[in-house]
Amino acid sequence: MIGRRWLEVAAIGTLATAFVAALVVPPENTQGDLARIIFVHVPAAWLAYLAFGITLLGSAAYLITRKIRWDRLAAASAEVGVYFTGLAIALGMIWGKPTWGVWWTWDARLVLTAVMFFVYLGYLALRRGITDPEIRARRSAWLGILGVVQIPLVHFSVLWWRTLHQPPTILRPGEMQMDPPFFGTLMMSLVAYTVVYAALVQRNIERQEVEAELSDAMASEEIEVAGAAITAPSYGEVN
Repeated sequence: MIGRRWLEVAAIGTLATAFVAALVVPPENTQGDLARIIFVHVPAAWLAYLAFGITLLGSAAYLITRKIRWDRLAAASAEVGVYFTGLAIALGMIWGKPTWGVWWTWDARLVLTAVMFFVYLGYLALRRGITDPEIRARRSAWLGILGVVQIPLVHFSVLWWRTLHQPPTILRPGEMQMDPPFFGTLMMSLVAYTVVYAALVQRNIERQEVEAELSDAMASEEIEVAGAAITAPSYGEVN
């Protein structure tokens, strides 16, 4: 058990370290302490990309091999990806209110991120609505593959359209426009939340395995139906 939980211990340790670093780094010159939200918002967006990319790989691997472990990986990663997408949207709204003056605006980046969020909510709903494991895995795999087209749309939306959302800060041509302490803390946060993602995916896969074992055990047992002991009355000849 200790050996299987090392990833969760690492997640707690790296997350605590990143949290302390986010508190002690000097405030940003223009936005002050509000800019600290970047240490969660950016990792959440990055983890959404990573999670849905892993869902793509797991879905494709299932269609090729028909091995259920790939379907479980795809499902677990999609579920965690939905969590992080929702977190990125919520933190973006919190940042947008004092910066833009509104909680929400119909900006291309915001709208496309929300669409991606609801598409993968639909992916999870599809899995819940199908009981047959093979049919569920096959249909979910196709949606997991098709849904990934949204990632480049979301990421490059700030370059393809005029938006309020700022353009890329890290992956951009030219000189890095971020102070070293802020950049180092951001990288630390990215590593920490990536480890958290891995720990959550591992736990979700374990949960799916337990659910599958329970479902198989229930299917193999002869469950007595209520009223099965009641027999129809026999009407004999009345003398």
